[in-house]
Amino acid sequence: MYIYKTAVVGAGAMGAEIAQVISFSGIPVLLKDINQPLVDKGLSVVRSIYKRRVDRGKMTADEMEQKLSLVTGVTDYAAFKDVDLVIEAVPERLDLKGQIFRELDAKSPEAAILASNTSSLSICALGSVTKRPHKVIGMHFFYPAHIMKLVEVIPGLETSDETVADVMTFAESLRKIPIRVNECPGFLVNRILMPYLNEAAYCVQEGAASSRQIDEDIVAFGFPMGPFTLVDSLGFDVCREVVNILQDAYGPRMRPAAIWERLAALKRYGVKSGAGFYLYGERSAESDPQLEGILQQLQASWRGPKEYSAKRLILPMINEAIRCLEEQVCTASDVDLAVIAGLGFPQSKGGILHYADEIGLQNVLSELERLTQLFGDRFWPSPLLKRKVAAGHLGKQTKKGFFDYP
Repeated sequence: MYIYKTAVVGAGAMGAEIAQVISFSGIPVLLKDINQPLVDKGLSVVRSIYKRRVDRGKMTADEMEQKLSLVTGVTDYAAFKDVDLVIEAVPERLDLKGQIFRELDAKSPEAAILASNTSSLSICALGSVTKRPHKVIGMHFFYPAHIMKLVEVIPGLETSDETVADVMTFAESLRKIPIRVNECPGFLVNRILMPYLNEAAYCVQEGAASSRQIDEDIVAFGFPMGPFTLVDSLGFDVCREVVNILQDAYGPRMRPAAIWERLAALKRYGVKSGAGFYLYGERSAESDPQLEGILQQLQASWRGPKEYSAKRLILPMINEAIRCLEEQVCTASDVDLAVIAGLGFPQSKGGILHYADEIGLQNVLSELERLTQLFGDRFWPSPLLKRKVAAGHLGKQTKKGFFDYP
């Protein structure tokens, strides 16, 4: 099915950016929210993205106006009568998204695809509240959507192959890189990301390293930014919702470090609130006695070892990526493409599974076992990793690991 007209429900930062991406590809898009001020705010985000392109000489003012004419702000569903695809982009609450999907099922054409921009919630659950579960799918863009290339495409149990193919083709038409991900809590990228962010937080609250040191080391490793800069940019309130879903699904290995709740209680959500792991705006050069006090308390109560290295953060990512393979969430090639395009994993290292093959799977296993002894079961090696090592599939040195090396 060719997609001639689209709609985005939710005119917040993410919804507005998705609308801009769609309009940039030349496809008309409705941008809906519950009132006109919210719609206008979303339209201003779309305009500001195009304005930056004009300022940088990447398009003319006339071209900008042509693209903007493809975006129509609405506050009801009247104009949805001829849409081919709707992307829901409201806050990450299953009850709210379920309500939206019931409304979309009633107000959109029977043949329209209903997609959710959820980062971790069940596509099956959303499909179950409609009369068209075969037309319901996850389409997870990454923030900022107008820059990030990756889109996770997540079919539910009843999503048809035709719907999957249509959405994959549509994502490619937006100049995005779609990765098909079989549904699981957190999907692919967030499952790999959260253990890394969480381990960084543990290192800080134990006093093993400062947030600044960790950020600098991870940038030196090859990431575009460190974990604490990333969390503050994404918004801790957003990350916290994902962490709660992952812990509920996967248990103790996803248990969040204590510092997360301490920061949440103080509403230190990152850049948007003016404070997170760092201070922002006029306070950026100030000392931070509030955070220092939290860290002093947490570090005083820690009785375990204090050990830090960048690999302590990277190894949980590798381990979770292997678990995703074990569960057939996606292929090894898609894992590596996803972490490069969605997380900024260093392209020079070929992706996280290529990196594991490079350093030797026996070394990954032995180090995970050592860290399990030091810090507990969140480092427990995945069974697939143990089988690979037992079989002598150690990576590049044996020419066979997660990939073959002729």
